[in-house]
Amino acid sequence: MNYTRSSALFTQAEQVIPGGVNSPVRAFKAVGGTPIFIKEAKGAYLIDEDHNQYIDYINSWGPMILGHAFKPVVDAVVEKTKKGTSFGTPTEIETQIAELAISMVPHIDMIRFVNSGTEACMSAVRLARGFTGKDKIVKFAGCYHGHSDSFLIQAGSGAVTFGSPNSPGVTQGTAKDTLLARYNSIEHVEQIIASNKNEIACIIIEPVAGNMGCIPPLKGFLNQLRDLCDANNILLIFDEVMTGFRLAKGGAQELYNIKADIVCFGKVIGGGLPVGAFAANKDIMSYLAPLGPVYQAGTLSGNPLAMAAGLAMLQELNKDTKIYKRLEEKTEFLHNGIAKVLNEMNIMHTINRVGSMISVHFSEDDVVDFESATKGNNETFKKFFHGLLNEGVYIAPSAFETWFVSDALTYQDLDHTIKAVKKVASTL
Repeated sequence: MNYTRSSALFTQAEQVIPGGVNSPVRAFKAVGGTPIFIKEAKGAYLIDEDHNQYIDYINSWGPMILGHAFKPVVDAVVEKTKKGTSFGTPTEIETQIAELAISMVPHIDMIRFVNSGTEACMSAVRLARGFTGKDKIVKFAGCYHGHSDSFLIQAGSGAVTFGSPNSPGVTQGTAKDTLLARYNSIEHVEQIIASNKNEIACIIIEPVAGNMGCIPPLKGFLNQLRDLCDANNILLIFDEVMTGFRLAKGGAQELYNIKADIVCFGKVIGGGLPVGAFAANKDIMSYLAPLGPVYQAGTLSGNPLAMAAGLAMLQELNKDTKIYKRLEEKTEFLHNGIAKVLNEMNIMHTINRVGSMISVHFSEDDVVDFESATKGNNETFKKFFHGLLNEGVYIAPSAFETWFVSDALTYQDLDHTIKAVKKVASTL
């Protein structure tokens, strides 16, 4: 494919934007080469500035469940724009989308809208600390909850070592209150709790990890987390920025029948516009200002454009009783097709899938946590990524990101993808 204009635009962007991008993964550092600049998208397809078309498995990192430029969402935003873009005052549509979200998701009574998944997770942790009166949090290595200081922590040596900053600018003082656990290891979580008795406010987790590839929770793991939290007066926070409204109407809570104390949302709930939210029962949410002492605010929180897009998206998901079955069937078809090709080619791999989230790891071992995810052959992935790109298939430019399947994908698109995988696999 010809990427002449994308290359020129990237060179231009590098002069005025750090790294030429506004989010690091877009820079293609993990796979090499020059990032593709997209000019438009429709349904299951992206079109770049050089007029190349791609079948899209990024879907804006998750929210485009119904495909790009989905007409009811576009129409809702256009109509709302005509009446003004932001007021900084309450609007009726905020209550409408709040009522709908609460009706779809189990175990929540109230919801607060913010502007991003990062903001939702950051606010949820502050709320948990305020509600419990405790300072420390537990997160899992490989789970990403945005770029707030508390979350940019990597594991140290030893089972219960305090975290150390993973980015300059994050202080040791912040890091000492973030404890790192191994995903899918309940024993490690038990050790951490035992070593920090009565100091842990919350455990935050992606119930299905999406930032080390797609990694499902092992059977019983989330149940055991719930039991540990109950036994130790710790709040359980589900970061459902990716999984919320994607894996089921009620997200991972519904899918796994597990109650979280606080749930964080993003992406889907804004229909592709910048939105986040966090929700809980009335007792917990009543600790938020202006009802309670925990402060959180934002001028653009609940802005009418994002609320209009989100409401249109949730209404569609709520009324389409077969959407999640279709998504799962399409993802299973893709999974089976790719696995068949890679097995026939004797290419070492493992594929993880939950609902419409899927990832291919070039590893012979099961991928169940961050450590096992890092054992994949990244050189093979780089060739795989660029090979698919040249065949008109756009997957995430990192081995540590999940793919997202949209309902706009046809079985012809899926067949094309599988044939592209076969062609690329012959070169690996």
